[in-house]
Amino acid sequence: MQTTLYLRLALFQFFQFFIWGSWTVTTGTYLLQTLHFSGREVGLVYGTTAIAAVVSPFWAGRLADQHFRLERILAVLHFTGGLLMFALSTLHQFAFFYPIMVLYAICYMPTFALSTAMTFHNIPEPSRDYPRLRVWGTLGWIATGLCVGGLDLETTTLPMRLSATASILQSIYVLTLPATPPPGKKEKTNLWATGRTLLRDRSFLVLIITLTLVCIPNAFYYSFVNSYLKDQGFHNAAAMMSIGQATEILFVLLLPYARRIFGIKTVILLGVSAWGIRYMLLYWGGIDLPALVWIGLAMHGLAWAFTALAGQIYIDEKVPVSLRSTAQGFMALVISGTGAFFGSLIAGEVVSWHTFGDKITWSAVWLVPGSVGICTALFFALFFRNPQLRDQISVKS
Repeated sequence: MQTTLYLRLALFQFFQFFIWGSWTVTTGTYLLQTLHFSGREVGLVYGTTAIAAVVSPFWAGRLADQHFRLERILAVLHFTGGLLMFALSTLHQFAFFYPIMVLYAICYMPTFALSTAMTFHNIPEPSRDYPRLRVWGTLGWIATGLCVGGLDLETTTLPMRLSATASILQSIYVLTLPATPPPGKKEKTNLWATGRTLLRDRSFLVLIITLTLVCIPNAFYYSFVNSYLKDQGFHNAAAMMSIGQATEILFVLLLPYARRIFGIKTVILLGVSAWGIRYMLLYWGGIDLPALVWIGLAMHGLAWAFTALAGQIYIDEKVPVSLRSTAQGFMALVISGTGAFFGSLIAGEVVSWHTFGDKITWSAVWLVPGSVGICTALFFALFFRNPQLRDQISVKS
């Protein structure tokens, strides 16, 4: 790949995740401490991305069928999303905040799939070049965490306005990237029909259930860990959470070696276990035992890379070539959509149950995702069959 093209696409990936990271980690703190939303309302707000993830496969599919270049579609979505995010920073009541947040999520969530498709279209060898580009997305997330946390902006509207500004800049920048014309007419696929075929395989079904359950502890991380750190008296909470993205880079690079040495089942089991263990560390830790909190935050990289990313690799190898793209789409629909939605609702309810006045009993809160993570790891260990690479899901023609 030419150096100039690499740098242009790297900046494209950087902005994609800078936009998301600017508001995702800190908005829960802003809603709880500044606007005084309830835990249930915060859970609903974070559940909007899951609603959008349910809509996204169909929305993105319709966009792909239109005769528009991808960079133009992305420009419209990012520009509209930037305006909506700016509007959110001016709203103070849940009744107005929530519907605008739904519209924002519907604009932003499809940009993940579309930006990936655009990147793949413009690089010569995706398997070699895409990981080197995707790491810039993680760096974008880290950058916004250091910026917001270092300036102690978590309880203000500035992170949302930073996201809005970056989104509008991205809408302009994508128009300078190489033209990505529509690929032409594609054969239509039915996600639900493909899903029924895949779910007949026991290992795939167990993996889907496992990754869906993992959405519960994952929802607690994005919605409430920043608020917990601020409540406990930690400074630069958003910057602290960036350690999870730093370790994410490490474990993404380690994943191919770990998979080759230990096998896919052990790798995913380690990742699922990490989701439970990290919350038990938060349960035992606090301002008096900060080392446990730091370790818990650092385990995010292990938890994410060895579950979501490892699961994508397993599915890519498990299903026939003809089903690979629809299998990944079905997994995203179930996990990022349904799983994340119910995970956000559960997280919000748990925090509401353990809120007394202005005080949240965080130790009781963390027992829930910790227990879910550990029980999910046991379920996976008992029921997932260690696959051979040659074992593929049979599909009737």
